[in-house]
Amino acid sequence: MSSEIEELWPELEWIRNDELRHQTAETWKLALKKSKLTVRDLHEIPFTLLVKDCRVTFMEHKRAVVHISREAAEVMSKFFADRLPIDMDTVIAGAILCDVGKLLEYDRSKGRAVVSDYGRYVRHPFSGVGLAMQCGVPDRVLHIIAAHAGEGDRVKRSTEAYIVHHADFMSFLPFMS
Repeated sequence: MSSEIEELWPELEWIRNDELRHQTAETWKLALKKSKLTVRDLHEIPFTLLVKDCRVTFMEHKRAVVHISREAAEVMSKFFADRLPIDMDTVIAGAILCDVGKLLEYDRSKGRAVVSDYGRYVRHPFSGVGLAMQCGVPDRVLHIIAAHAGEGDRVKRSTEAYIVHHADFMSFLPFMS
């Protein structure tokens, strides 16, 4: 795992399965390679282009989603135990990867984040799944990437996908008001 990815995502260490941790890191490495954005850009650009003058950065939002997802899964596991099994590695990997496609959906122009030419046609859940598939990410995590946004409203989400979906939206919707 490259130090650049480790610095970007210290939460990768929460993934106990070595192979899944590696696949998750490799997906981010591939996304950065294909993206016009840099690691520095991710700490500067807004996490969404739907909120005018959004001052929350991409990485602030992303890391919040991962932390919220993990904590929600832990609380649910505590109260529901084996009656609602939750795979924590799947939750964490899915939360880390759910917006990886934005690295292809976004570009920078005149110092601002904008939708890329690619992003006009392909939204990040689709490109994220494509990137993750190239790195061997398992189907249960691909499902989270695909179902975390509005596109997932037409599929039956797994428990892990519901957790990431709600963590993502609870750290997005308040900024829309």
